[in-house]
Amino acid sequence: MEPSEPKKAARARRVAGDSTRAVARKVDAFLSAKGPRFRALALTHAFNAAGDTLVAVALADVLFLTPDPSEARSNVFLYLAVTLAPFAVIGPLLGGLFSRYPVAYRRGLGAASALRAVVAVLMVLNLTNDLVLFPLAFVMLVLSRAHGISRNALLPVALEGPHELVAANARMAKIGVVAGSVAAVVGGGLATGLGTLSEDVGSRAALLLSVLAFAVSALAASGVPYPPRPETSGVRRGLLRVARSVRLAQLATAGVRFVNGFLLFLLAFAFRDESAGLLDFGFLLGAAGVGYFLGAMVAAWLERLLREEPMVVAALAIEAAAAFVAAQSFGLVAGAALAAAAGFAWGVAKLAFDGLLQRSVSHDDRGRAFVRAETLFQLAWVFGALIPTAVAVPTGAGLAAAGILALGAQTLYVAGLIRPRPAEPPSPTS
Repeated sequence: MEPSEPKKAARARRVAGDSTRAVARKVDAFLSAKGPRFRALALTHAFNAAGDTLVAVALADVLFLTPDPSEARSNVFLYLAVTLAPFAVIGPLLGGLFSRYPVAYRRGLGAASALRAVVAVLMVLNLTNDLVLFPLAFVMLVLSRAHGISRNALLPVALEGPHELVAANARMAKIGVVAGSVAAVVGGGLATGLGTLSEDVGSRAALLLSVLAFAVSALAASGVPYPPRPETSGVRRGLLRVARSVRLAQLATAGVRFVNGFLLFLLAFAFRDESAGLLDFGFLLGAAGVGYFLGAMVAAWLERLLREEPMVVAALAIEAAAAFVAAQSFGLVAGAALAAAAGFAWGVAKLAFDGLLQRSVSHDDRGRAFVRAETLFQLAWVFGALIPTAVAVPTGAGLAAAGILALGAQTLYVAGLIRPRPAEPPSPTS
């Protein structure tokens, strides 16, 4: 005897509810694996990453998908110029704040997310006004960096013990990639579907979703513990000194970031020339996210076998090899594979560097050390992105040049590592 329709519906609801609860339990277990303090930090990071992706989806529609190719380039160039020009000033300002008040990055974690929600609302209201939109995009980028710097500086505080920093960074990266991937699917589908109704409604919908994500991120930040308050709070400390190994790794990681910026925009304009749509750009971003996720997994495994420096060397080698291979036969699939390789290289290099810095720099100086590093990485990314934006670089030649750049950075980094090290005082650890 066939069950009645109401019974079928009730059974379907029970199955759906059980499945949802099972997924929620697994997600909660993954977030809580390193303790409740880590869980709070992971939650604010997850929703912040989702908001980042939704903003990227909205801006991709506005910046790249214009009928006129020259207009797309001018839009992107203006965006990059707006983000680059003031960044050399913003970095030292944040560094000075963290220098005088090391606990500021705990307060900044929630404040950055809350302010990003406000900025996203303003972007919705000014989506077609470039004179307002691009400065708002700059503010959004600065707040994103402030949130990331605060998160990185607080990670050792959120752990139960000081060990396995690379593994903890890798878990945090996986959480961000998963959250961003879900947001890309939801936001990209929503933007594509609603975009058929009106030119801007899809982008506005993605931005409105980002408002919700940033608001939840701000609420989750309230559960993150405060770091110990140092006796020197409010007093300006001397020049920041870090170990030579950290300085070398920072420059090499900036090289990875420079090549990443160059490759991402080279691929974006190559896709644009192939009349790619929003879903194709989403595929490109998704491939880079998958690569970063795999890089985070590998970095956590490599930490048990290698020091951080060889991991950065390997990242540059992977990026060079992928660029050379893609240059031989480029297409949409090859471009996505290259984006995945670039994301993988960035994941390995960045997580290795974060672990090295967190292990080598004292707690009081960690915030401004991250400010300096993140500022360098952002400038490297923007300078790399400006090249294919300002000049229409042939795809094959650009990929070959990217491979040569990555190979050159790898050679210089290895040469710096094997040089005799001058005597220097050991860096304090927390």
